[in-house]
Amino acid sequence: MKILKVQALRGPNIWSVQRKKLIQMRLDLEEMEQFPTNKIDGFRERLEAMFPTMIEHRCSEGVRGGFFMRIERGTWMGHVIEHIALEIQTLAGMETGFGRTRETKTPGIYNVVFSYTEENVGMFAAESSVRIAEALIAGTDFDLEADIQKMREIRERVRLGPSTGSIVEEAVSRDIPWIRLGTNSLVQLGYGVHQMRFQATITCKTSNIAVDIACNKEETKRMLDMASIPVASGSICVDVEDLEATIKKIGYPIVLKPLDGNHGKGASINVVTWEDAVEGLAHAQKYSRRVIVEKFITGFDFRVLVIDNKLVAAAKRVPAHVVGDGKKTIQELIDITNLDPKRGYGHENVLTEITVDRDTTDLLEKMNYSLETIPNNGETVYLKSTANLSTGGTSVDVTDMMHPENIFLAERISRVIGLDVCGIDIMAENLTQPLKENGGVILEVNAAPGFRMHLAPSEGLPRNVAAPVIDMLYPPGKPSRIPIIAVTGTNGKTTTTRLLAHIVKNNGYKVGFTTSDGIYIQNHMLEKGDTTGPISAEYILKDPTVEFAVLETARGGILRSGLGFNRCDIALITNIREDHLGLNDIDNLDDLARVKSVVVRSVKKDGWAILNAEDEYCMKIANDLSCNIAYFSMDEDTPLVKKLSKEGKIVAVYENGFITIKKGDWKIRVEKALHIPLTLGGKAKFMIQNVLAATLASYLYGFKTDDISLSLQTFIPSVAQTPGRMNIFEFKRFKVMIDFAHNPAGYLAIEDLLNNIEATRKIGIIAGVGDRRDEDIRDCAVIAARMFDHIIIRQEKHLRGRTEQEIIDLILEGIQKANRPVTYEIIPKEIEAIKHAINIADDGTFITALSDVVTNAIGIVQEYLDKENEENLN
Repeated sequence: MKILKVQALRGPNIWSVQRKKLIQMRLDLEEMEQFPTNKIDGFRERLEAMFPTMIEHRCSEGVRGGFFMRIERGTWMGHVIEHIALEIQTLAGMETGFGRTRETKTPGIYNVVFSYTEENVGMFAAESSVRIAEALIAGTDFDLEADIQKMREIRERVRLGPSTGSIVEEAVSRDIPWIRLGTNSLVQLGYGVHQMRFQATITCKTSNIAVDIACNKEETKRMLDMASIPVASGSICVDVEDLEATIKKIGYPIVLKPLDGNHGKGASINVVTWEDAVEGLAHAQKYSRRVIVEKFITGFDFRVLVIDNKLVAAAKRVPAHVVGDGKKTIQELIDITNLDPKRGYGHENVLTEITVDRDTTDLLEKMNYSLETIPNNGETVYLKSTANLSTGGTSVDVTDMMHPENIFLAERISRVIGLDVCGIDIMAENLTQPLKENGGVILEVNAAPGFRMHLAPSEGLPRNVAAPVIDMLYPPGKPSRIPIIAVTGTNGKTTTTRLLAHIVKNNGYKVGFTTSDGIYIQNHMLEKGDTTGPISAEYILKDPTVEFAVLETARGGILRSGLGFNRCDIALITNIREDHLGLNDIDNLDDLARVKSVVVRSVKKDGWAILNAEDEYCMKIANDLSCNIAYFSMDEDTPLVKKLSKEGKIVAVYENGFITIKKGDWKIRVEKALHIPLTLGGKAKFMIQNVLAATLASYLYGFKTDDISLSLQTFIPSVAQTPGRMNIFEFKRFKVMIDFAHNPAGYLAIEDLLNNIEATRKIGIIAGVGDRRDEDIRDCAVIAARMFDHIIIRQEKHLRGRTEQEIIDLILEGIQKANRPVTYEIIPKEIEAIKHAINIADDGTFITALSDVVTNAIGIVQEYLDKENEENLN
């Protein structure tokens, strides 16, 4: 078997709009296509022995053990690999269960699709599942545990931490979208101007000064002391002289910890001898030159969490430990403790496995113990000097036991330091009495405190401490989303997107939009190129100045990784025509419609899908939608439009020369086509369709018809507003039009336009695109031969696997098939072809350059026009 391609889908996609996180693997079964599972001796037994937990896979049988039934009856290896990929993720602590396996139109080649929780793990699972299947087929050994451990390691390296993850989960539960910014814990909540950012538990509202204070333990202690808040006595030491002076002042026992440390690194507690104090100083100085030396306070280690100056949780932290039974060694007790299902690798479970490190051995040495020591029955042996959960510690929720005086103290501390999310470390016998009565002290104040101990304590009530963070960032009434209009289809996407963006901008919004020629914010091009995929959409949604997004959404990005947004307010399909067929398993218009439908199926429940009522494939899509649907049509008198109107549907129609919104029996005439420059005085029928679609979307969003009308009148087809879309350059003796038409439907639209244009001679410059079907290239040439008197064939770009001559031959076949007396010549380079067309133009000639690289064509024509204008001035 051979993996041909593995890709991660991150948004709504052709397999599922709801399940956004999917791995899609294109797999060639090769000779295994001839061997379903029932033809492989012992396969089921080996699979069941390796994965006994697969008994829970119901598969299409719908019963426990259903998958094994399918194996027994016979199923293909792609299906088996799908189930293996899901199971190994579950065994690695990432439970997930959605999968699909479908054979492509190429026999033996399958798309194996399965869900993931961490993308990198999912990609690894794809490859691992194939290796496992091959081992099971051959009956050879496979180290499954090694792959599962590898997946755990990948997860720990790339996943969001428990604190960050909890905030994201809370946001998702409130329908707040999120974007991970990079590979660390920096996350954006919300879109555009409504975004909020946080990293770990530091938010965009966290004061930088407060973080600096909290990170400076000496400054924190001084400020708390000045505010009459109890702190441990001690000072900062940089050498043994300082250490000696401090010990003389405060006496033993002491605690040493690095000034700039965290997670308990470099700390030594309950130090009672000079030798241990010197050693502890050296250990702490591995992390910070300056070391805090404080009086060791007896009692328990408590962490109190204050968010937005309100106490939300408190926990007693217990260092990692084991309890002796008089029989087992400390190492054996550690191993048994780590078998607790609550413990896991890294942050995968409530608790972390206990590991042996220098801190552990130092503590044991102080007790004259080693890992081989057998503690007495009931004896507690502490293995870490700090109570951090990340080192194997446990936590007990004590929120409801806090004395009101201590709650007041904690909330006051958060204001003294100035932290919006504040973790306070307290050493005291308990929190049920005021600290001033039981001698408790504040040890530290932490910026970015961990939430894990509160979210899932070892004992006591779990506390949803992420909720108050979201309450703070998004109080009731504050929006998190910006309006999104998504535009897809075969032809007209870019012009419709640009027109919509123009309407939105004229209505006072700062608009961001993506097109096939670049990313724009308020008409400023920020990125050049084909930007119709999910990365470009995310670019707009991440921009903090954008108030409204209009996103051109092409098939390529949907197939490659899904949509760049999880839902939109309005989605529009201009049409579904032959283009890009024969690529990526999209072989016919039904396949293409399935891809385009992803966009309208992502519309929110009370949003609008806008469909072309003259396109049969759009109308098929309408049957599967659960949102509101509106339509547009060039003819209000077709049976379908009459039926829709009778049903009370909203339809935009072109009637009596007007762009009109029709609902039932009433009409709103928005503007006359003659007054809309984009329609070229009503001659460009395909542009009228684009205007209908954009007008309908604007109306349904809520813009006033007067404002829409004004925008339609001020949107001029030009290099500035519609580059490469009907850009007409008027020379003294002739005209040149540049357009991006590149498929049969686009050519037909240009033919319709040229039929309404008077010219003494019509010259066309055309090319083929190598990854289109033969018939598409020929059909374009047939149409070209009908609408032009002379054709210039050029072909130096977009060969995509073909030779230049192969494409030219297909074009020539199409020209000959038209059976019309048209002349032609071949000039391979586009710039030379345009120059030649201009040089041979007579008075009244109309040149049409159907260019796939519009910037080159525009540049050379503009250069000629500028030269003519300069000559006229002279």
